Amino acid sequence: MPTPEGESQAVSLDIEANRAAAKYTRGELLLRVLWVPGGLLFRLIPRPFFGARRLLLRLFGARVGRDVHIYPSATIYLPWCLDIGHRSAIGEGAYIYNLGKVSIGERATISHKAHLCAGTHDYADPSLSLIRSEIVIDDDAWICADAFVGPGVHVGRGAVVGARAVAVKNVDDWSVVAGNPARHVKQRQFRAS
Repeated sequence: MPTPEGESQAVSLDIEANRAAAKYTRGELLLRVLWVPGGLLFRLIPRPFFGARRLLLRLFGARVGRDVHIYPSATIYLPWCLDIGHRSAIGEGAYIYNLGKVSIGERATISHKAHLCAGTHDYADPSLSLIRSEIVIDDDAWICADAFVGPGVHVGRGAVVGARAVAVKNVDDWSVVAGNPARHVKQRQFRAS
């Protein structure tokens, strides 16, 4: 029965169907179990030993470039869904919730407590089915402190997502965005030295 404009029709969520749905393959479930002690070891590796953390992530299927600095308090939810290019960094307390693939280019910076969220649920589905959407952060981009990048977002080359910004739409190359929701504030410019 149609509802008058502006009113919503009450629908019950089907939590049982959500819990019964297969969200991961058996292989992924096994890797998730193994990543529990792996993630603990990741956190226990002293701060300056970036190479050891890179090696551990590679052992769990991550593609990690040369001279990548990932700090021990960063959270990498599913290492096998991470691809990070040479000379990039993931700062203290950053949260990489990579249910979908997260690709980070070369010389990119994910600052302290930034949150890359590559997973969500279909709110229009009563069973709230899981959606695993890829996030792409291109070369030379900077995701500033406490910023949020949502599922399916592509942050262009050299772009900056400002501190505490909420990027839920794509960010153009060399663009600086800020606010909630993130809006274009200027173009990033470099001077020759």
